Amino acid sequence: MMALREGGSLPALAEADDDFKYVLKFKGAGHGTKALIAELIGGQIAKALNLQLPELVFAHLDEAFGRTEADEEIQDLLQGSQGLNLALHFLSGAITFDPAVTIVDETLASKIVWLDAFITNVDRTFKNTNMLIWHKELWLIDHGACLYFHHSWSNWEQSAKSPFKLIKDHVLLPQASKIKAVDAEFKALLTPELLKSIVDTIPDVWLQWEDINETADDIRKVYFNFLTTRLAHSELFVNEIEHARA
Repeated sequence: MMALREGGSLPALAEADDDFKYVLKFKGAGHGTKALIAELIGGQIAKALNLQLPELVFAHLDEAFGRTEADEEIQDLLQGSQGLNLALHFLSGAITFDPAVTIVDETLASKIVWLDAFITNVDRTFKNTNMLIWHKELWLIDHGACLYFHHSWSNWEQSAKSPFKLIKDHVLLPQASKIKAVDAEFKALLTPELLKSIVDTIPDVWLQWEDINETADDIRKVYFNFLTTRLAHSELFVNEIEHARA
């Protein structure tokens, strides 16, 4: 295992028992299981919209894993992450997307900007693009900062109807000229049945939150209601995107 320091998180490159390498996201890091839930939901929505994303898998961290780790910070992280975590397939040889080098076409840019406005992803900026070039294609990574409404749980409905003004900082905003066409296409793809199937993949063990008194099913229902409400009012963030581009 090799630690990868990225921003405030500490993922790791690890080889699993299937002999493949994965970027492992730890539930003991940063915002804990909420970051993993955001990664899981955001990633699956991106996949459903036919955007490129490394394969997402659940990863079980054994109690014995990392016992010989010398770094105290990493040792604490591993101990706090025993059990079920999340990982993304490692794209060997991928390079970080640089907007000064790679031009993204207007339709693809619009799709990615729409996705990030929908899931309220604050982390796809010029400073940190969270995109990779692999085999000459654009791949999306790191959705752990999206769906930030779950850090102030009681205001989910207000957050669902927010225009998401932070979209002004999106690295692909200048190319996103096809937003209204993409909005119509994506609203047809993201059916309630599809969104429910995505939300239902959240493991029970990630929904044992100390700060609220709700069951796992209750929490899943809020995620579902947030997504369906936001989708029904997509004109709010679509208009914000167009305003930010003006």
